[in-house]
Amino acid sequence: MSVYIIAEAGVNHNGKLEIAKKLVDSAKAAGADCVKFQTFKAEKLVSKNAVKAEYQKETTGDSSQQEMLKKLELSYDEFIELKKYCDKVGITFLSTPFDSESVDFLNSLDMPFWKIPSGEVTNYPYLVKLAKTHKPVIMSTGMCDLNEIDAAINVLKENGAGEITILHCNTEYPTPFTDVNLKAMVSMKETFDVKVGYSDHTKGIEVPIAAVALGATVIEKHFTLDKNMEGPDHKASLEPYELKAMVDAIRNIEKALGTGKKAPTESELKNKAVARKSIVAACDIKKGQTFTEENLTVKRPGTGLSPMFWNEIIGTTAKRDYSLDEMIDI
Repeated sequence: MSVYIIAEAGVNHNGKLEIAKKLVDSAKAAGADCVKFQTFKAEKLVSKNAVKAEYQKETTGDSSQQEMLKKLELSYDEFIELKKYCDKVGITFLSTPFDSESVDFLNSLDMPFWKIPSGEVTNYPYLVKLAKTHKPVIMSTGMCDLNEIDAAINVLKENGAGEITILHCNTEYPTPFTDVNLKAMVSMKETFDVKVGYSDHTKGIEVPIAAVALGATVIEKHFTLDKNMEGPDHKASLEPYELKAMVDAIRNIEKALGTGKKAPTESELKNKAVARKSIVAACDIKKGQTFTEENLTVKRPGTGLSPMFWNEIIGTTAKRDYSLDEMIDI
């Protein structure tokens, strides 16, 4: 099965439907499987006194988190139109709910699965509500330890969630390469015996590509139309050409991973004779003369006797005359 690539538009539409539609077009053009947004009512998501993360302060100034998020909302009617637009374009629509009311609304849009963000992993009522829809779940695990992940998985399973996939993630924007700890994704797969993937917040595309090589079944990556746009997440997002480069690279890595069976491929067999060597005469050899390490050598092409028979040939007698470079036969 192909790696499932989620192009995370998030709130990079800046609260404008037309920009959201352009993000849909960009995700489709890049070859992503899915374009994901975020659905919330700011006053239901954060209290009026909630402060912003440092990266949000750097990108959006000193307003409160609620004030910032209010500017980034899309209405339910706009999400309905956005879902229809995704269907028309031919890409899967997805949005992460951040409050109970948004869960109910998005459930009415017949999304194929839920995407749980890292900040909701310890939100028990939220996990229960999603699980009781019986849909598959993909859950990011930024800021989590194994015990918290285990507890969330248990809540989901106990309340009827469908197939669960967990994404390794680091909740810093952008994530320093030294903090990625990509091997943790492998550890989670071994610990929980579920499908794993990676939600990336690093600059560039190297880490998600590496994650695929390590067994990720899902990749999620933020993207934007322009990193210089105003808003909290643009600077830690890919631009459209970068998103396409990531998708193309992942598809190439998928092909390159192969079956795991070590055997010559059809494309390389034609080079076998050219690259390998045969046992040949190092000088003229007369019939009846003994083969020695002095009168034999190994040279290309590999269409004659393999050098792996060297010890079996040394010490035997030539049954005919050989000229310089002529292949030795038995």
